Amino acid sequence: MSRIVRIHEYGDASVLRTEDVAVPAPAADEVQIAVKAIGINRAEVMFRNHAYLQEAEFPSRLGYEAAGTVAAVGADVTGFAEGQAVSVIPPLDIARWGTYGEVANVPARLVVKHPAALSFEEAAAVWMQYVTAWGALVEQAKLGEGDFVIVTAASSSVGLAAFQIARMVGATVIATTRTGAKRQALIDAGAHHVVATGEEDLVARVMEITDGQGARVVLDPVGGPSFEPLTESMARGGILLQYGALSGEPTPFPLFSVLGKSLTLKGYLYSEIVSDDAALDRAKAFIVAGLESGALKPRIARTFPLDAIQDAHRFLESNNQIGKVVVTV
Repeated sequence: MSRIVRIHEYGDASVLRTEDVAVPAPAADEVQIAVKAIGINRAEVMFRNHAYLQEAEFPSRLGYEAAGTVAAVGADVTGFAEGQAVSVIPPLDIARWGTYGEVANVPARLVVKHPAALSFEEAAAVWMQYVTAWGALVEQAKLGEGDFVIVTAASSSVGLAAFQIARMVGATVIATTRTGAKRQALIDAGAHHVVATGEEDLVARVMEITDGQGARVVLDPVGGPSFEPLTESMARGGILLQYGALSGEPTPFPLFSVLGKSLTLKGYLYSEIVSDDAALDRAKAFIVAGLESGALKPRIARTFPLDAIQDAHRFLESNNQIGKVVVTV
């Protein structure tokens, strides 16, 4: 029996239960991991709240990210041995391969022997944020030298990952945040410029920063009323990648900006990368190289023990953190 976190109903953080569960042996194409640390994501909060793309079948496991050691390998798996330190690229099914708990079975193709210099806590905070940001910025937007990129929800783990990836390819980061309270922290985390949208005119500031050209790339998980000024801040021929809907308010379609600037607006999910073997290999190579060089370094906002996973979810929902929330096992 292993301690596993499950939900038996949708609801607030109190529905997360730590229970003793018998975890089966890994399937032929899976690796079983003895979990040491778990990365907590907003997707899991949304799943718990019944606001996610996937429906639960109760009782349901959940969790996308983990790091630990190989406990067992499936019959068809090669390249892994018991005891190796590994981390998990988020799989496509949050429940089937849930990582919350002492033991997790995950697809072997999504298990990575991460650089030895990473702690388990850091390794558990790598793959969701960097695969998401790399897929949008590098694979799809072709971000490169001389480009400007606007990153919204900038204090999130994906936002911080986007700063680092943009810097790796020579782009300039314009981070947005509601107030100036996090300005210096975002600069310290790698943003070149910070715009406090509740205190400054976004369009005017971006045009000032870019000498009137606008930003070629926007990475946004928010939507809602901010969508229109974002498009007004873009350069002709630019691309906006929408990877979330945190606002909850209607998102107006900015017809005249789109037409006048020949903009591309694209819905984007990290699963576009994870479901494509070639793209996934490119992501792994880029991210591992960045981790090894130190150009990519996950930032941990706070850690909690497994027994306090409800508190970890509440802390993430408070939106007071800069960086990743991690649970240790």
